[in-house]
Amino acid sequence: MELARATNRSVRLRNRSALLTKLFLDAPLTRQDLVRSTGLSQPAVSNVVADLIDEGIVVEAGAAESDGGRPSMLLRVAARYAFVIGVDVGETRVRVELFDFAMTLLASVEYPLDPARTEPDVVAGHVLTGIEVVTGRAGVATADVLGVGIGVSGVVQQGDEAVVHAQALGWDRVPLERLIGAGTDLPLHIDNGAKTLGQAEMWFGAGRGARHAVFALVGSGVGAAVVTNGATYRGASSSAGEWGHTTLVYGGRACRCGARGCLEAYVGAEAIIDRYREARRGHAVPGEDEESQLAALVAAADTSPTARRVLDDTAGYLGAGVANLINLFNPERVVLGGWAAMALGDLLPAVREAAGRQALRQPYEQASIELCRLGVDAVALGAATLPIARFLTTGGVPRA
Repeated sequence: MELARATNRSVRLRNRSALLTKLFLDAPLTRQDLVRSTGLSQPAVSNVVADLIDEGIVVEAGAAESDGGRPSMLLRVAARYAFVIGVDVGETRVRVELFDFAMTLLASVEYPLDPARTEPDVVAGHVLTGIEVVTGRAGVATADVLGVGIGVSGVVQQGDEAVVHAQALGWDRVPLERLIGAGTDLPLHIDNGAKTLGQAEMWFGAGRGARHAVFALVGSGVGAAVVTNGATYRGASSSAGEWGHTTLVYGGRACRCGARGCLEAYVGAEAIIDRYREARRGHAVPGEDEESQLAALVAAADTSPTARRVLDDTAGYLGAGVANLINLFNPERVVLGGWAAMALGDLLPAVREAAGRQALRQPYEQASIELCRLGVDAVALGAATLPIARFLTTGGVPRA
């Protein structure tokens, strides 16, 4: 008897998870749409949907167009059921954003960081202050926040508490979850920023519909998320995707990680600006920070052969790096994201051409190379989906 009850409970939770996930990603949908797309029976869909409506998780959103007969009601998740916070811990700033359950941005705030002095305590303080600021601006009680997702540079070692290893930042075994958790009772979900960008693009952007894709984040540093059969590949200790620290030139330029010739030493924003400075015979690049300096380089390329050459070389290096991804993982899509990739968006045709010269012909012809669709907010948006992903996986267990 107990086994039968446990089995029925497990099946019901699985059905709730399947229906909630479909509604979250593809709504508005009718009950008939859910039957067709999930393979569940009409009674099972009706029963679960009734429960989700009673719990306030799902609402009816008007009638669908009908060719005759009784119209079907459209369903969607209730936007005000809960709220989530997404945090992008980059190398130049911490961005904190608050979303409702329909992933509408309600409030955001950002705090600049000194790239030469990115202390974990400072980052944790910015995250905690940002949580207070965005909830205050939107008038949202912390009790209504489902959780906080945080995307961060470096390797995130999952366990009882997430620990961050980021050599470029000088972070070694930083207990970031413990540092932030000391100041809030909200559930925390921490992952690598490239992986949160990849999840956002898979759910809402350039990755939708793909089963095999690679999402490359190009900012101050460089990383990637590899998705295979719809799931992010993590490796033995969650360090898979450190694309920026694959070797592009043996014995080449020094990388911040301590090795030489890494891809990041050629196409990360810091490296691009440094190569431009060297090409200018040591003259400073105009701008107060990396973003303004990279923008100055892009603007100068219209009139400066030196700037044009640096950008052409960057496209070649980035294309070679993309070719490596294509040869290794045979993706349907390679999506370039991150603030630096967006700033260099005009290089995309040259990147595609360079990748075509370096990649094997057959996998290259099967892959598309494109820019991310969610812009510079993709990391924070993807981080905000982490608590929602947990909620969907557990079938949306009602809050107390």
